[in-house]
This record gives sequence, structure tokens and C-alpha cells, in this order.
Amino acid sequence: MFSHTHPYEPFIFEQAEKLIVGTLPPPRFTTGELKIDDVDFCYGSRNGMLWPILDRIFDLGLVYENTNLAIEQRKNFLLSNKIAVCDIVEAAERDKVDASDLGMQNVQLRDVVNYLEIYPNLKTVLFMGGNSKNGPEYFFRKLLKASGLKLKTISDQVPRVYELQLPESKRIIRTVSLTAPSGAANRAVGSLDSYKRMKAADVNFNTLDFRVMQYRDFFTR
Repeated sequence: MFSHTHPYEPFIFEQAEKLIVGTLPPPRFTTGELKIDDVDFCYGSRNGMLWPILDRIFDLGLVYENTNLAIEQRKNFLLSNKIAVCDIVEAAERDKVDASDLGMQNVQLRDVVNYLEIYPNLKTVLFMGGNSKNGPEYFFRKLLKASGLKLKTISDQVPRVYELQLPESKRIIRTVSLTAPSGAANRAVGSLDSYKRMKAADVNFNTLDFRVMQYRDFFTR
């Protein structure tokens, strides 16, 4: 069994209003065997799409390399836009050393609900994926069920939107289940009617373009 532990502590701070929630980065981030164009920070995989998406939305001019400059660019963006990151998986075990969410076993979760209580300015949770097994929304619902809590559906269209009333502060938190920023989700994107219509209208339209359109509304509000 490969012990896949999260290499980063939650990047969270008092002023944060939005919270990005995923699962685990690829195993090489745990073992420290990064590639030259990986960034040693949250969502820094060379194959990941989150930073390229945000780069296009906010015109950030990011560098994609294993340097301190690349890390600081991303931290500065998150701080200035009041966006925190707290992936929901602390650790898991794997038979096969890969980044598949489905391959995770004996999963240890971070108590994201407690973070929402602790940081009073948080209003929105942005899930990097939906409610498929071992996805971030799936695990969040598991935490809620253990506490007798439920999400209220606001929109059942992709990206699905829910609301949660926190048990202690009674604040209302909105959650958005965005299409995962990974290549593994491209097949799901390609099956969406909305994507098919856009692709038919513009042959150059691709799955990254689709995510940029989807993410923009929720990251810039």
C-alpha cells in the first residue's frame, strides 16, 4: 500500500471569503519527486487546469515552473482575492500509485465544516469536482451526514449549487460543484449538452474553454 498524505497544510486566512476544496494532489507531490514544470503548491501539477483557468480569467501572467516565484505568484493571487484552499482529504492509501480519486482507500478527512465555522468571512465553497465517489462533494456530504446536516439544493444543473446552514454560527454557506480541473473529467465535459452545443458552434472550442466560462462566474462574484 502507498501512503498518500497531503503535502500542504490548508492555505486559509481570516479575510478569506471563498474556499477551494479538492482531494489530493498527485503522489509525486507527497514523495517530493516534482517535475521541472510542476509548482510546489496547491494545484501545482503540470497536468492540472485550475491555475491555467484562473490565469485566463484574471490575466495573471503566471509562470509554470518549480520555483519560489511561481509559488509566490499563486499565494499573492489567493490573498488579494480572498480565496483560501483546504482540500478535504488529509491522507489515503492506494494499491496503485496514481492520482485517481476512486483508488483512494482508508481515507482520512479534514473537518472542512469546522473550518467554515472558524473562519467567519467564508461564504462560498468551490468544490473541484462533484458528487461522484471519492470526489470532494462526496466526502463533504459524508462529513455532513455524520453531523446530521444536509445540503439544500439551489440548482441541480451543472455546476450544481447548494446551501448549508452551519450548526453553530447559523451562517449560510453556498457550495458550488465545479467540473473538476483535471484531464480525467474531460470525458464528462464532452458528454454535456451545453458543451456539445458550443463545440458545434465553434470547432476550436475545447474543454479548457468550457471550464473558463464555468469558473469565471463563481470566482469573480
